[in-house]
Amino acid sequence: MELLQFARGPALTVALAVFAFGALWRLLGVLLLERRGVYSAPRPGAPSIFASALAGIIGKMWPHATFLKQSLFPVLNGYLFHLGLAISVLLFAPHILFIKSISGLSWPALPSNLVYGIAVVTAVSLVAALVHRLTDPVLRLISRADDYVSWMLTFLPVVSGIAAVSHIGARYETLLAVHILTVCALLVWFPFGKLMHAFLFVVSRGETGIRFKHRGADI
Repeated sequence: MELLQFARGPALTVALAVFAFGALWRLLGVLLLERRGVYSAPRPGAPSIFASALAGIIGKMWPHATFLKQSLFPVLNGYLFHLGLAISVLLFAPHILFIKSISGLSWPALPSNLVYGIAVVTAVSLVAALVHRLTDPVLRLISRADDYVSWMLTFLPVVSGIAAVSHIGARYETLLAVHILTVCALLVWFPFGKLMHAFLFVVSRGETGIRFKHRGADI
């Protein structure tokens, strides 16, 4: 119980603070960067800045037809575990109660058995992503410690959550404490590793869309 109290109390409080301030710092650091001026007139028929940014964000969510065959598995598997993570985090009743306790926001949950099944599929998908990274010669060459740490700190909360729900390996209180501590580790790492792409991809793709559409180029 002492471990659970520590996980629910000081550990989670510090992790949430690091996550909030770290993510805000990174976002402000990117948004406040000095940008090159654009002095040319936009091409005739160029859409608005908002429409251009939106086109950049949406247009890059699926690979170009030229590269589709080579990238089909990582793209589909990426969507699978991203969607699985989102459902497991946002539509599991205990998680919704936790979010409500700190924000006051609440929404309907999916059946627990369904979320459990999705979490298992998500764990398998994450393992498949790691195997692909380790076996693909190009991915293996460009992978750095950040990639593997980010993978591990994403995978551990999923499997520890599955273990806690299944009561596998230890008392429920211990399993829950371990699950919360893995989430804390994820929150602390999030702003400083590649997981920050969850926020930054909107900025980078939006900026690319604006630049391309201004010049009349396709995304």
